Amino acid sequence: MAEDGIHTVVIMSSAQVGKTEVLLNAIGYFMDQDPSPILFLAPTLQMSEATSKDRVAPMVRDTPALTALIKDPKSRDSSNTLLHKKFPGGHLTLCGANSPASLASRPIRVVLGDEIDRYPVSAGTEGDPLQLAIKRTTTFHNRLTVIASTPTVKNASRIEMAFDGSDQRRYYVPCPHCGVMQPLSWSGIRWDKDSKGKWDGASPWYECDSCETAIEEQHKTVMLRAGRWMAEAHAPGIAGFHLNELYSPWRKWSEVVADFMEAKKDTELLRVFVNTSLGETFEDDAGEGVEPSGLYARRERYAAEVPAGALALVAGVDTQDDRLEVSVYGFGQGEEQWLIEHQVLWGDPAGKALWASLDDVLLGGKYQHESGSTMGIAATCIDSGGHHTKRVYEYVRTRKHKRIFAIKGVGGFGKPVVSAPSRKRHGRDRRPVDLFTLGVDEIKSLVFARLNNQEAGHGFVHYPIQDNIDEEFFNQLTAEVVVHKMRKGVPYREWKQIRKRNEALDCAVYAYSAFVLLRPNMDALRAKVGTKAKKPDNDMPEVAPTTRTRKPAKQRGGFVNRWK
Repeated sequence: MAEDGIHTVVIMSSAQVGKTEVLLNAIGYFMDQDPSPILFLAPTLQMSEATSKDRVAPMVRDTPALTALIKDPKSRDSSNTLLHKKFPGGHLTLCGANSPASLASRPIRVVLGDEIDRYPVSAGTEGDPLQLAIKRTTTFHNRLTVIASTPTVKNASRIEMAFDGSDQRRYYVPCPHCGVMQPLSWSGIRWDKDSKGKWDGASPWYECDSCETAIEEQHKTVMLRAGRWMAEAHAPGIAGFHLNELYSPWRKWSEVVADFMEAKKDTELLRVFVNTSLGETFEDDAGEGVEPSGLYARRERYAAEVPAGALALVAGVDTQDDRLEVSVYGFGQGEEQWLIEHQVLWGDPAGKALWASLDDVLLGGKYQHESGSTMGIAATCIDSGGHHTKRVYEYVRTRKHKRIFAIKGVGGFGKPVVSAPSRKRHGRDRRPVDLFTLGVDEIKSLVFARLNNQEAGHGFVHYPIQDNIDEEFFNQLTAEVVVHKMRKGVPYREWKQIRKRNEALDCAVYAYSAFVLLRPNMDALRAKVGTKAKKPDNDMPEVAPTTRTRKPAKQRGGFVNRWK
């Protein structure tokens, strides 16, 4: 970062190997040794505030050279605030990529971008936030941009595109046997298998690319000390660095292999492993390769209305102008799912009769579990975004204690699966309704990843042989695909509908969000439904304690407000 001729530094790596610490060291250096205007850009304004409080403030407090430069925040001097800190010869501004106001024009020499793959495509209507920040360095001949991130999806990753345009340095280490320098990659990791072809749990090793001799983990420390960065491409002025978890002094290779064994059970978990452990982009073919005919062919006959593995029932309801569509799913350990039924309730949503029919399904419906007990639907999410919003509000307001929630989907990758509710006041008495916002693009990615799972178990979805679960149902379930696009040079993804109807997919998305809101204690449920009930069990599933509640949860109409 202090090398003459370098104007851009790119760091693409796995999680928890020190990316943010590198940026903090840069802040300290340019405060003390080369005073300059510095901009630290995080994905959100809230993350910048957290970085300021949890990382920058302790660094300044515990580093005498920096403590002397920045005034005590308790003083009345406004030169040291949470997001703006002045020091002799420069200042540090921390802002969020989602906040156009925080990117207001001011000259900046050093731009530090953290987790850039989590940035929105545009800061409001003003364009790519990273480019907006970089443009502010134009007037400095010695300007510097440092960007760091764990990568996300292939062909839609900012950090991958930046690294491909750099000199692509990798950390080469010497083989302790033959001395040949080589980077550590996942393809070199080996492990012994048991009689079933699975990892036997013994310590894995690394196979040298040259002599093919086993390198034990005990050699890693010596190898790291003797290693050096080597460029694999030519890009004057742009230094790129890639690092994965195999180099980490805090992670053993056996721990990484154990993570992989767990991740390969579920496509979504595998994506997390590739991104956060290997520091590589994941080839996301969501919606591609999921043939509706293949899903239809794998339908199965359940031993009971609700199979033994299903421990909690949730429902997703899609609203249309002339009907309501309801999918009921059972969830088990490892989020294994069973579709229990899909119903189409015809009628006018503006009237009362249709909603009474929905009550019959959500509140009156009892399902026979394979253990012999009966189960009710524990949580439901109803779409309020497009059709008959007011009628949905009226319905859920009086059924809050039954865990029936109004939801609204919001597009865009990187958004939370379920956000804390907003209060919508509705009706003559203006009583509030909790409206939950869903990151539908993220949930759809999860749904399609699990449709690709081929083996029963973690994340697998089962479908029953029923009249309503026909070819049309699976056509609707696979009615969207992810497409990759560019907007002003920034790669991004979006979902595109390829068939006219997608109600089955929407219901699956809403049902999963209901499960997220429910957050059941699966171990307690397994013990509960595992024993054959002597009488019908109509109780709601036990819900695990939440970590969100700062104060004791208040009882409101029989429903514990766990989002306070």
